[in-house]
Amino acid sequence: MKKLLYVYISVFLLFGIYFYHSHLNAALENTNGIKRERLQGVVNDEYVMVTFMAGIDYWKSVLKGFEDAANELNVSVVYRGGALYDLHEQITILEQVIAKKPAGIAISAINPNDLNATINKAVDMGIPIVLFDSDAPLSNASSFLGTNNYLAGAEAADKMASLINNQGKVAAITLPEQLNHQERTKGFMETMKTKYPKINVVQVLDGEGDQLKSEKVANEIIQKYPDVKGIFVTEANGGVGVADAATKNKKVDLKIISFDVDRKTLDHIENGSISATMAQGTWNMGYWSMQFLFKLHNEKTKNDDHSLPPYVDTGITIVTKENVKEYYAEYTK
Repeated sequence: MKKLLYVYISVFLLFGIYFYHSHLNAALENTNGIKRERLQGVVNDEYVMVTFMAGIDYWKSVLKGFEDAANELNVSVVYRGGALYDLHEQITILEQVIAKKPAGIAISAINPNDLNATINKAVDMGIPIVLFDSDAPLSNASSFLGTNNYLAGAEAADKMASLINNQGKVAAITLPEQLNHQERTKGFMETMKTKYPKINVVQVLDGEGDQLKSEKVANEIIQKYPDVKGIFVTEANGGVGVADAATKNKKVDLKIISFDVDRKTLDHIENGSISATMAQGTWNMGYWSMQFLFKLHNEKTKNDDHSLPPYVDTGITIVTKENVKEYYAEYTK
């Protein structure tokens, strides 16, 4: 019930912001004979999205939401993403973006702590910052828009338990330095411990967000624990790698739960080699990041202003073979 209430509160707050920008100003017409138009930006206002591993499909839906909001608001968008999963590269890119003094920056933080100084520098310069997907909670950014990753990990644990009849050995493959992956793993581990005493999490390994590396560590798990029944992977590249390892080791009964959706993941779900994946509200992350930045920039709202929620849960859905076709159209354009 608490989770449901929190979702309702988040939706209510988002609706309020949407109503304000999309309806209220436009509706205030003929006041003292003056027609008031909905607040719009100018094309020269440039908002920047900063990520890492720019080539992965995951960011496409986030960027689409960011661009859709920008089109509504008549402002410009720039996307900057590092090529690698590299902290120093992301810091360098963020410094370059800050130097151009954009109207606002939305960033997915590769590390929960080491970007704080750079983020705070931008805030001190008056550049609005929001975080999405992966948080830096001790920074001075205004808001974080993303999945409740702990609860998503807990839901993955519940799904895994149902797939293996509430007993047996399982493992997890994650990115231990990134906060959202830490939270997913923690939710999975703690749920298994408290709700499913007959399930034993035998290993948690680093897949480095890479398909081949995740395949390699999955091979290690399978060789060490040939009776392992399931593997939870906290990101999509790793999920595909684990599915490849299961196929090569002829582990057709291995239950794999991945995270996020891309074409390869959906194909593996359709053919049964991945049992399920946790689909995030990625378009919502991008769309509301832009709306928040626009409000901060145009109203000169202070970063500690409470008219914007500090956290918005953008939602999670479990994708299985039963509903996978619904996602092909949305995520494989």
